[in-house]
Amino acid sequence: MAQRIKIGKSTVTTTPLGLGTNKVGGHNLFDGLKDEDGVEVVKAALEDGISLLDTAYMYGLGKSEEIIGNVTQDYDRSKFVIATKAAQDPNNDLKPNNDPKFLKKSVDDALQRLQTDYIDIFYIHFPDDKTPKAEAVQALVEEKKAGKIKAIGVSNFSLDQIKEANTDNQVDIVEDNYSLVHREAEKEEFPYLKEHQISFVPYFPLSSGLLTGKYTPADNSKFSRFSSRQYTAIMAALEKVKAIAVAHQATVAQTILAWYIKNQNISVVIPGARVADQVHSNAQAMDITISDDEFKQIDQLFKQF
Repeated sequence: MAQRIKIGKSTVTTTPLGLGTNKVGGHNLFDGLKDEDGVEVVKAALEDGISLLDTAYMYGLGKSEEIIGNVTQDYDRSKFVIATKAAQDPNNDLKPNNDPKFLKKSVDDALQRLQTDYIDIFYIHFPDDKTPKAEAVQALVEEKKAGKIKAIGVSNFSLDQIKEANTDNQVDIVEDNYSLVHREAEKEEFPYLKEHQISFVPYFPLSSGLLTGKYTPADNSKFSRFSSRQYTAIMAALEKVKAIAVAHQATVAQTILAWYIKNQNISVVIPGARVADQVHSNAQAMDITISDDEFKQIDQLFKQF
């Protein structure tokens, strides 16, 4: 199966493809979710050799963590990696809170819901507007020393906030919005992360399904953030990706995921899934090796974004 990826300066290693679990118990985020589907999604990931489960308090206000905690009791804890996130304060309208006491309590609460002794990666999910970021990270350094977490992450932080959080070089991983059609992180964020041995995980890697190849030129209205010119360009680029996918007997989504896996700036890619079949399909991306030329071709097709 796939190689192992080291997370930042920590001891945590994982497969280059993980599972995003916002559709596992995330009833506050998505309509029509079934908990039994969420259970099967987590099982499918673990049985397909996907070792990273990426969750958060905000996914169902703890429900996603609870489902993962229940399912994983039947698996060898040393064989998979749990990443979770917290910041939204249930006692203050779910506004971000990076206060050290709040973060420490969030770690303890997540450990209970996940029914585990340690969390492999713990992220500050969103920055607040008052807590010095180095102080927030120091709280997680103390949790790390206590053995409760193994790696420290931040999510949705600006580059300046990442730098402040990493004052003492304690940040191991950053999770942020990035995809072939949302590439701002490449300019300044990626060079900083590389210089400081900080891993990067993109969320929305398939751009809410746009990069799976299932949409047509008539679906532009579903993706209003793109102008009609941009959307037409994306559709044309995906047609060319289809030719690469066919050569690998793969789907467009699998081929795009294989591009992320090959990308040196990306440590782990975490597509979500509503049902187990999507997990099985995504997992196959770990067995696809696109060539350097194919990597460059896909890169160029989406360069304008």
